[in-house]
Amino acid sequence: MIAGLEGVDCFLDDFIVYSVNKEQHDRNLEKLFSRIQEYGFHLRPEKCSCYKSEIRYLGFIINADGIKPDPEKVASIVKMPQPKDVSELRSFLGAANFYGKFVREIHRIRQPLDALLKKDSQFVWSAQCQEAFDTIKKVLQSDLLLTHYNPSLELIVAGDASKTGVGAVIMHRFPNNQLKAIAHASKTLTNTEQKYSQVEKEALALVFAVTKFRRMLLGRKFTLQTDHQPLLKIFGSKKGIPLHTANRLQRWALSLLGYDFNVEYVSTDNFGYADVLSRLISNHQKPEEEYIIAAIGLEDEVNAGLAECFTSLPVNFRMVSAATKKDAILQQVVQLINDGWHRKVEDPKLKIFHARRESLSVVNGCVMMEERVVVPEKYSQRILKQLHRGHQGIERMKAIARSVVYWPNIDNDIQDLVRRCDICASAAKSPPHFQSQPWPRADGPWQRIHLDYAGPLDGMYYLVIVDSYSKWPEIFQTRSTTASITIRFLQESFARFGIPTTIITDNGTQFCSSEFKKVCDELGIIHIRTAPYHPQSNGQAERFVDTMKRSLRKIVEGEEVPSLKALQTFLQVYRSTPSAALAGKSPAEEMLGRPMRTTLDLLRSPVFTNTSNQLRPRFKAGSAVYAKLYSNANKWKWIPGTVIEVIGGVNYNVLLDYQSGRRKLVRSHVNQLRQRFNEAVKPLPVPTPLDILVDDFQLTQSSIQQTIAPSG
Repeated sequence: MIAGLEGVDCFLDDFIVYSVNKEQHDRNLEKLFSRIQEYGFHLRPEKCSCYKSEIRYLGFIINADGIKPDPEKVASIVKMPQPKDVSELRSFLGAANFYGKFVREIHRIRQPLDALLKKDSQFVWSAQCQEAFDTIKKVLQSDLLLTHYNPSLELIVAGDASKTGVGAVIMHRFPNNQLKAIAHASKTLTNTEQKYSQVEKEALALVFAVTKFRRMLLGRKFTLQTDHQPLLKIFGSKKGIPLHTANRLQRWALSLLGYDFNVEYVSTDNFGYADVLSRLISNHQKPEEEYIIAAIGLEDEVNAGLAECFTSLPVNFRMVSAATKKDAILQQVVQLINDGWHRKVEDPKLKIFHARRESLSVVNGCVMMEERVVVPEKYSQRILKQLHRGHQGIERMKAIARSVVYWPNIDNDIQDLVRRCDICASAAKSPPHFQSQPWPRADGPWQRIHLDYAGPLDGMYYLVIVDSYSKWPEIFQTRSTTASITIRFLQESFARFGIPTTIITDNGTQFCSSEFKKVCDELGIIHIRTAPYHPQSNGQAERFVDTMKRSLRKIVEGEEVPSLKALQTFLQVYRSTPSAALAGKSPAEEMLGRPMRTTLDLLRSPVFTNTSNQLRPRFKAGSAVYAKLYSNANKWKWIPGTVIEVIGGVNYNVLLDYQSGRRKLVRSHVNQLRQRFNEAVKPLPVPTPLDILVDDFQLTQSSIQQTIAPSG
């Protein structure tokens, strides 16, 4: 709702409006109030607070000097009792870490507490734990303050490492040469990272700092400070990355090439930036006991809920990582990746990975083949079920799998699954009877769209809209197929994607109505109706209707879900699946410029103009032809006639010798015409306007003039 408004942000329904002066503030408020009124919402005056120089917002105090923790929220943390088990300790650390960006290297303070959270660690509350517990509370009660980010001021980023963690800070250097912190960040090193050499730990600290604050650094010139001088030769060399540098450091150095910075060495004595922890706050309002109890019990409730529903969740990278550690073959692959593929491989299962060794790596315990996650055998069938959720065909399943997952013989497993699927077999489509001539692809998204109605299916109709360029589908479920309902759905699509240039439909009554024609004329849309009794002319929509019907039937029968949910499942799967017709891209990539996120993306470890080919008409104006004249849907006969106008590459306006002395003007598809070679057939005489019976379709003024008055 507030998109595009200057100086306005919100969290859910909690708005914050900020400005540099009262005049600008008045403008920002007025625009916000107008937008709220436009959307039909109301505000309660008693909940509004205007023209304040300092506010409480989302647990923080914000004023012109910067941002600091809300004393009331800090007081609730300070009042938390000593943890008695791991669950209560996690609750305390989670609450304290909310203000972690205010405290430099908080990981050093909480290190004794983090040790209690390690797997197989016995929970013993020592004197060091009590000291860390008290220190965290004391620090949070200090006068913590961070300055506001200002793009016009000089930026400095510093990273430092210890044996157990890394810390980072981003600062502004003000014109008076004073340094003020914008944010702090830190993290505890994993067991593997703690085994790094010191130079690697220091390098990791810099990479962590730049990655953590990347949103404030991209496109900006900044200074990167370190107290480890050897890093200047790796990250600060103007001659490139030294060849003798370890592979890990080379990768990190390459990851920083996208940033514009200078590396600066600062001695360790001058590297300890002040924490700004001087004045203590003594007077705080006591929190309610219920608040503290909720904070302590929240972790248990969340974990219990996750444990209960874990079996219904899709496979994610944590599950793959855990299964990889128990898979004998993948553990050998991990060892070979880490140690190098030096020894000879005899095991046939390992030879498959040996052939792909150049593209293998290990990320967060998961084996990766380039961007694809290598799935342990334990989860292969479960992943296959995810891939086949929309009951797609073999090639579509392979297209999705090749961008996300891999295991040996995955293509054969996909092929076997689809061939054994009874639901897919029962809904398989028949092969086409003849080769239809396709419409040329549009020059861009949402320029030419194809419309058709499907149904009734279980008492419901479906308006299908397919974009010619991207194959992006829009489907609307309805019980009525009137022109007004159709127009309403179209206007909803137009509001989302804009007004197309051309609409292709069949000759349904809703598309032939004056109401539909009026809307097309008002919006400047060219409406083309295909030849009667030839649905193949609208093949884009017709093929998609067939695909939709079969997919919905398979989804409903296979998972017993409501039709509306099945429709959303089908749309999500179809829009996100790469297509050979789009050069391996999905409709979402062509339409939206980005791939859609699906549950298959959980397998990845989280990381913070075409020219249309013109159709060549087979006949031309003046050609003598025979055309099919239909008496009803199943009966027709050949009638001699003359082509008077070419419509596109496959449609023609034909003047038929309908009855003695009477003529009939019809729209015919090229498949409904054949050439007339009999010389005994005389050219048709030019009729008068009253002699012509015209079918219900558009005819250009020039064609009418050429037909009834060729001599002028």
